[in-house]
Amino acid sequence: MHSEAFLHSLMARQLKLSVAAAATFLIALLGLPLLNYFFPELMARRVGGFTLTWLLLGVLFFPFVWIISWLFIRRSIRLEEAEVTEVRPPEQAGERVGK
Repeated sequence: MHSEAFLHSLMARQLKLSVAAAATFLIALLGLPLLNYFFPELMARRVGGFTLTWLLLGVLFFPFVWIISWLFIRRSIRLEEAEVTEVRPPEQAGERVGK
């Protein structure tokens, strides 16, 4: 069992990570309509056969979301491993979480 301080620390760090991931997603999600509103000429330019709006929304948005998700998962696992390393005795510190 883990102490309450251990769990509180882990949850606080994961909350910060979650808020950062959500903020990045929301900036991208809300930024596209704002770009279209404030810079319609720029967003109407053609890039690779698409208007810039459709390139960002239809082609690049989903890979961007996958990257956010991948980074979130990697950093979350790294946070858990760092917390476990702090708690484990030195002889077990080299083992990975879940083993």
